[in-house]
Amino acid sequence: MPFTERLRNLPWLGSTAFAVIGKRIFPRADLAVQRATRGRLSLSGSVGMPLLLLTTTGRHSGQPRVTPLTYAEDGDGLLVVGSNWGQRDHPAWALNLRAAPEAELEIHGRRVDVTARLLEDPERADAWKRLVRIWPQFDTYAARATGRELLVFRLTER
Repeated sequence: MPFTERLRNLPWLGSTAFAVIGKRIFPRADLAVQRATRGRLSLSGSVGMPLLLLTTTGRHSGQPRVTPLTYAEDGDGLLVVGSNWGQRDHPAWALNLRAAPEAELEIHGRRVDVTARLLEDPERADAWKRLVRIWPQFDTYAARATGRELLVFRLTER
């Protein structure tokens, strides 16, 4: 059974409890593993989920902020979603991209300067299908994040 199908059979991955705990533990742990291995390994990658490190500029601080994110390939670009594990607010990295769309990403130790573009329908709907194939729990997060639409960005090399 493919990885994404196995995930569909693990409903606790979409639970609020998992999101609260996972949000605090997994990004930091994944970032530490990626840094220690110079991008050769990641926790998410070890179970078949593609992961990148996105460096945005803090909209208030002006300081670089690094966030590990699941992504989907989209032609010559990459798609990322500001799910924030289905929490009420948008994640800081997504708000940072809205304020300053120039960023840097790192995949497998390779750094690339990118520009982010916020997607709107119908382009967003097509991107959403690709993202849910990578991580089915995005649908759960979208349902739980009442009052906001999850932001979907397309990252392209500058």
